[in-house]
Amino acid sequence: MAEAVRHDKTARQLRLLSDALDSGRLGPVRRLVNTLSPAEIGNLLESLPKAQRTVVWGLVDPEDDGEVLLHVGDEVREGLIADMDPDEIVAAVEDLDIDDLADLVEDLPDTVLDEVLKSMDRDNRERLEQVLSYDEGSAGRLMNPDVVTVRTDTTIDVVLRYLRLRGELPDHTDHLYVVSRRHQYLGRIALQSLLTSEPNMPVNRLIDDEQPAIDVHESEGDVARQFSDHDWISAPVVDDNNILLGRITIDDVVDIIREQAEHQALGAAGLGEDEDLFSPVPRATKRRLLWLGINLGTAFLASSVVGQFQTTIAHIVALAVLMPIVAGMGGNAGTQVLALVVRGLALGQLGASNVQVLIWKEVRVAALNGLMLGLVLGLIVWAWFGEWPLALVIASALTINLLMAALAGVLVPVTLKRMGFDPALAGGVILTTVTDVMGFLSFLGLATLVLVR
Repeated sequence: MAEAVRHDKTARQLRLLSDALDSGRLGPVRRLVNTLSPAEIGNLLESLPKAQRTVVWGLVDPEDDGEVLLHVGDEVREGLIADMDPDEIVAAVEDLDIDDLADLVEDLPDTVLDEVLKSMDRDNRERLEQVLSYDEGSAGRLMNPDVVTVRTDTTIDVVLRYLRLRGELPDHTDHLYVVSRRHQYLGRIALQSLLTSEPNMPVNRLIDDEQPAIDVHESEGDVARQFSDHDWISAPVVDDNNILLGRITIDDVVDIIREQAEHQALGAAGLGEDEDLFSPVPRATKRRLLWLGINLGTAFLASSVVGQFQTTIAHIVALAVLMPIVAGMGGNAGTQVLALVVRGLALGQLGASNVQVLIWKEVRVAALNGLMLGLVLGLIVWAWFGEWPLALVIASALTINLLMAALAGVLVPVTLKRMGFDPALAGGVILTTVTDVMGFLSFLGLATLVLVR
């Protein structure tokens, strides 16, 4: 429901913006754009063709430029940065949090990056270098080193006076972290506990040591799962010696979850989640050509199977009419299982311990669906062509292909995952090949055995 409301809102904003741009009056466009949040502006920019995007980007409040760049895909961001002067880029990113700046560093021109580093004080520059030293996709790249820490040998009154002296807290601060003299993580204190406890109470009386810290090398997928499982707003990040390095906040985790969802949806079609909706024709053609070429090769494989039964098809023309049904039904059934398994792998729900149970479950589902749909299809074919042997053949072939689709839907993504390949990106191509080949082979093979004399 919330997603539908968001889509309707974007469509409405896009319609109003297009009308304002068509009128040639930039004043209403500027007012409309600058009533939106940076995330909404980013979504709107991704919805515009290149020419309109350039106009609207020029009307965005410069104070929002950095935040907007964080909320667009890599390809769109690359184009926006290319339209900016070096001084504009420096001004846009210099006030970003360290973790957000780390996300943009690779997209900045070298000369601009040098200027950004020069504009930072020594502490922040060292923090940025620390974050960039960790692998992309790890907790270390997600974390913000800006954390508020307290010691156990202080009182609540001292902590509150320190916070007032500090003047402000990092965004999404719901806890302060308690550390030892060696800066090792000991636990956390909720802000509400600080505000409701007696001023002379020692900090060590309020420590919550039940929240585990996140290892700096942990993958972002595991981080997202922990946030989801425990409903965290923020979480501490530590190294192998339990030294507190920073924290990860819910806004970064939401971005991870969205990117994973986009990756699964677009990866199944051989597309990247950061591809620009209005990317230049040559670039889009080049990206899609690879997977289309692979699909062409697999289509020839399926055609070669059909070619082995030319004589059978020549004798029974009805086979040519019916054989796409078996292959198509197998492809649809396999896609359902593939989507389920890819999601299970992404969420860490599927592994060596339960994959056999899933296979047995999917085989039984496929067998039941095959028997029921095969019966319906057999009756239709018998009424259509008046030949019960043909009806029996297509019903049997459908059941066989649904069983193969179930097996392939589980085994293909699991095998790809173990081999280090992305099941969301490559699974669909392989699955389609399996269901096409087995659909044609089972139907035409059975027809040759049963119908051709």
